[in-house]
Amino acid sequence: MLDRYSTNNIHDARARRLAPIVEAASPRIEAERCLPTDLLAELHDDRLFHMLVPKSAGGEEVDALTFFAAVEAIASGDASAGWCVGQAGGVATVAAYLDQDVAREIFGGRDSVVAWGPNSRDAKAVIAPGGYRVAGRWRFASGSRHSQWLGAHCAVFDADGITPAKDADGRPRDRTMLVPKSSAVITDVWRVMGLKGTGSDSYELNGLFVPEEHTFTRDAPADRRAQGPLYRHFSNFNMFGLAFAGVSLGVAASMLRDFKTLASEKAPQATGFQVLLRDNAVAQSKVAKSHSRLRAARALVIDIYGDLWDKAVRDEAFTLDDRAQMRMASTHAMNEAREVADTLYNAAGATAIFVDQPFERRFRDINSASQQGQAHQANYELVGQAFLGLAPKGRL
Repeated sequence: MLDRYSTNNIHDARARRLAPIVEAASPRIEAERCLPTDLLAELHDDRLFHMLVPKSAGGEEVDALTFFAAVEAIASGDASAGWCVGQAGGVATVAAYLDQDVAREIFGGRDSVVAWGPNSRDAKAVIAPGGYRVAGRWRFASGSRHSQWLGAHCAVFDADGITPAKDADGRPRDRTMLVPKSSAVITDVWRVMGLKGTGSDSYELNGLFVPEEHTFTRDAPADRRAQGPLYRHFSNFNMFGLAFAGVSLGVAASMLRDFKTLASEKAPQATGFQVLLRDNAVAQSKVAKSHSRLRAARALVIDIYGDLWDKAVRDEAFTLDDRAQMRMASTHAMNEAREVADTLYNAAGATAIFVDQPFERRFRDINSASQQGQAHQANYELVGQAFLGLAPKGRL
């Protein structure tokens, strides 16, 4: 089904080739709380951080489902590695909103990665001659430890630093600033339960001057230079949702694989008999239901994003319903994957709690991933509002 939509399966194949290498590196990723340099070299050699960079900026500019499948494959080896590749891909779409020379400077290098965190309430960009003076603190910059640049989303203020700047429609202006990582103060705060290797640290800028050409407004048609279907119709927000769905499905699929292996080797203690777990009716049912849930959730993602990719190629504008369906598919996939992982963790019994087994790490990783905003239950409310003809009270 994926092949129907995917036009660049070489990247999917590269990711699947790397999956066992990523999995072998997983203990180091966890212990070092970052992606090891040798693994990064492999990911860069296969251009996986450049999948969504426009061709005009030296990138691969793959279709949406190739990106999804590649992230899913990497995450099947290690969730943090998949998360970093997916996060970098979502960020990379903004290269379409920069002058070509600037885009190549920031995104075009062999090991180029840009990291950023979500909007910050105290971030401020004050208009200055030729650019902005920027100050603020941002969190959750996944991939910051192997990035060269950081993004900073800011409210824009007039030169007095007090008056909020307005756009032509009278709305408050916002702008994203791209700055060298060396210009920021980075704080190591990423001591967490799961996704330890993402290095999602905090960073701070203190009055840094940022030239105008290194800034843009996300998804603003007036700023868009690259005109491929990925950039004309999908937002970077859509790509984050697709990426994190891929991460969650990849992790859960690996847990299912490992549970089936365990079931062929382990006898359930509760029965008191030396029969294998695979012969237990409850285990059999859980395996079947887990397969069904993951296949169905994955198929929904492929169906919706695949149809919308076709629509984008035809240069047809997305509707509110289209955006709601993308949010529905990605949120559903993340939650279904987490529930399958929870089921398999419990079904594995005491084996699952040992650090030399793959279950406890993946359990921690997928439950950490599900705390990200793209998985929140509130997303279903927004989708329901759109489906009922109401104006969603949040972003889709």
